[in-house]
Amino acid sequence: MTIISNRLQDILATIDAVKTAHNAAQNVQLLAVSKAQPASVIREAYTAGQHKFAENYVQEALEKQIELTDLDIEWHFIGPIQSNKTQLIAQHFSWVHSIDRLKIAQRLSDTRPAGLAPLQVCIQVNTSKEESKGGVAPDELAELATAINKMPYLKLRGLMAIPAPTEDLMLQRMQFKKVRECYDALIAQGFELDTLSIGMSGDYPTAIEQGATFVRIGTALFGARNYT
Repeated sequence: MTIISNRLQDILATIDAVKTAHNAAQNVQLLAVSKAQPASVIREAYTAGQHKFAENYVQEALEKQIELTDLDIEWHFIGPIQSNKTQLIAQHFSWVHSIDRLKIAQRLSDTRPAGLAPLQVCIQVNTSKEESKGGVAPDELAELATAINKMPYLKLRGLMAIPAPTEDLMLQRMQFKKVRECYDALIAQGFELDTLSIGMSGDYPTAIEQGATFVRIGTALFGARNYT
C-alpha cells in the first residue's frame, strides 16, 4: 500500500469511529481537496478508492481534468467564484460548494449545459462574520435559497462553511453548531436539504459530531502542499 492509500484508510476509519462514538446516523463522504496536487497524485488516490475530488482554482482544475479523462472522477468546486469563471465551472463540475451571491448562482444556472444533470450546489454561509472569507450572512440564507430553487439548472443541496481554524475543541464545536443551526432553520422553513459541507483536516471529527455529510480533506490525505 502507498502512503496515500494508508492515509485514506486511516481517515475513513476515523470517520467510522467518530460516527459510532456519537451515534451519528448521517452518511459522511470524504471529499479529497486536491488543489496544488499534480494529476499523478490524484490518480494514486483514485486507485486507492477515492473518487470525489475538490478544486479551488478553475484553470488548475481544468488542466488536471484533461489529464485524467480516463477516470470516473466526481469533480467539486469549493473555491471563491469569479463571475468570468462561472461558465467554465458550470460546464466542468458536478458540484459547487461556494455560492455566496445571487449573481453567481444565476450565471451558473444560465451557463449549465442542458445535456448535463442539474449542477448540485451548496450555499456558503459565514457565521463568524469574517471579512476575509466569503459566505452569506445567516439572515440572508433563505432569500438566496428561495432564488436558487427557482433556477432550472441548479439543485440546492445544503450549506458549506469554512470556520476560523482553531485547535480548541469547544470553539470548533460552537462554530460548527452555528452552521448546523442555519441548516436546520432552512429545513424547518421547508427547504429540502441533505448536505452539510463542513470540516477539514484539523477539525473533521468535530464536524462529523455536529452533522457533517461532506468533510473536505487535503493535508491529512496528501501531506503538506507544495505551491511551487
